[in-house]
Amino acid sequence: MKTYKNLYEKVYNITNLILAHKKARKGKTKKSYVIEFERNLIKNLLKLQEELRNQTYKPFLLKTFILRDPKTRKISKSAFRDRIVHHALINIIGPIFEKRFIYDSCANQTGKGNLFALNRFDKFMRKISGNGLVAGRKFDDNNFVYGYCLKADIKHYFYNVNHGVLLYIIQGKIKDEGVIWLIKRILSNGMAGQGVGMPLGNLTSQFFANVYLNELDYFVKHELKAKYYLRYVDDFIILHASKTQLEIWKEGINRFMREKLRVELHSQKSNIHPISKGIDFVGFRKFYYFRLLRKRNFKKMLYKVDSYKKGNIPKGKMLEIFQGWNAYAKWADSLRIRRKVVGEINKLFGL
Repeated sequence: MKTYKNLYEKVYNITNLILAHKKARKGKTKKSYVIEFERNLIKNLLKLQEELRNQTYKPFLLKTFILRDPKTRKISKSAFRDRIVHHALINIIGPIFEKRFIYDSCANQTGKGNLFALNRFDKFMRKISGNGLVAGRKFDDNNFVYGYCLKADIKHYFYNVNHGVLLYIIQGKIKDEGVIWLIKRILSNGMAGQGVGMPLGNLTSQFFANVYLNELDYFVKHELKAKYYLRYVDDFIILHASKTQLEIWKEGINRFMREKLRVELHSQKSNIHPISKGIDFVGFRKFYYFRLLRKRNFKKMLYKVDSYKKGNIPKGKMLEIFQGWNAYAKWADSLRIRRKVVGEINKLFGL
């Protein structure tokens, strides 16, 4: 296996830091912390470079807050200068690992968002169901098609990622002590020396999540030889014509994750379903012939509307949220729901 050395100087190279700054500021140019950093941009970047070169760099404490939209999540926000470092690191090591990711590893990769996942899901359903073959003449429901889906979720994934296991995986490719030192610095920030967990909200956490579970991807594809497997961060699905085969695979996956990755499937959220009943995945409930928005997604938008009414969201931001949601909702058969939300927005802004 090819390994990589002499990478750390590339991380703190000033050209790379300038590129990292450009990525970190994208969509945030009006934020006060960005404006403050850019008042002395060159000086601040050179200071960051010196700290990285001398290995005196120490991340600022994470700013943690609770986000309710309406699902409650604990988000940890890095200082702007630290986000530049995260981008600088991923600029260099990202391409090394990404070319090893399987094709059906989605999220946090260019061109592999929700729509990519939905289209792959559709293709897999056609394959395992015989293009929607009705399951026997005794059924009058044309939506009843052959096949099953193992829909799985990893229990408290981001909070249980083992640093030792992650570093072992990374060091299989990266043999540069400086890079490993920087990764350890980033991982330990806010984790109180526990050796487990990654903060939700960091670019590096999203990237390391894929690196970590790439081991699962290879196990499923090459050891179990499951053909129709798709992962979106810590949610994954496997489709097959046989429910029994999926039960066998589920047991093998859970054993592999406990022994090798030190995480496990969520017992209540990892189940096998007939595809004719519809499968919840990446914000939609997917049936063979159509897809619906999940109720949670619709409620989330109504929650934003309510927050705007209470004065918690400015008008410009609310319009931006709606436009994003509306574009997303169009991927589903959701005309009635979208009309209802559009009506609410029209009432708010007098349109």
